[in-house]
Amino acid sequence: MPEEARPGSGEQAKQYALDQLRKAILRGEMSPAQRLVENELAEQYDVTRASIRAALLELAAEGLVERIRNRGSRVRVVTVEEAVEITECRMALEGLCAAKAAEEATDAQLDELTGLGDAMSKAVGDGDPLTYSDLNHELHARIRDISGQQTAVTLLERLNAQLVRHRFQLALRPGRSQQSLSEHLAMIEAIRARDPQAAETAVRAHLRSVIDVLSC
Repeated sequence: MPEEARPGSGEQAKQYALDQLRKAILRGEMSPAQRLVENELAEQYDVTRASIRAALLELAAEGLVERIRNRGSRVRVVTVEEAVEITECRMALEGLCAAKAAEEATDAQLDELTGLGDAMSKAVGDGDPLTYSDLNHELHARIRDISGQQTAVTLLERLNAQLVRHRFQLALRPGRSQQSLSEHLAMIEAIRARDPQAAETAVRAHLRSVIDVLSC
């Protein structure tokens, strides 16, 4: 690592290791159940083993890492049953955010959501499920941001982080992108109509569809 990029020591090094590990897990660069060896990670990120250990403890609190007694740490495996439960919680929180977004969105923000919908339609038309998945994730994030409901946003960020593997698997299921596109466009339409109840209903319907697919 170049000298100017060194993370330093203490809290700075721990935060650097935490950020790098979280990104690697969320991007799917580390597989579920993959062992996280402190010495190897310390060398990889050029920090102390203590910094890695502190980062892993924090990731365990976030539900991304599992600490196994006398065996170290590994990337946590989220079962289908857990994924369904998490999505059920998302229904309430994301429904709230969509209703708030319908009330709070500016004209410019509504145009941004429409643009995301257009890009999602193009990705489906191009047969590009991974781009569609990224845009899907971005749309949900923008609706949360527009809502201004920071407590719900914080809870959802933690919940969604645990679903990254299932999100990619869903994206690659044949026909899933086409099915979910109409659900997302309905969400956008309800928010553009500034109809909080319709927006919440559309989000709940979409996530109920996700649960149905997860349960298959």
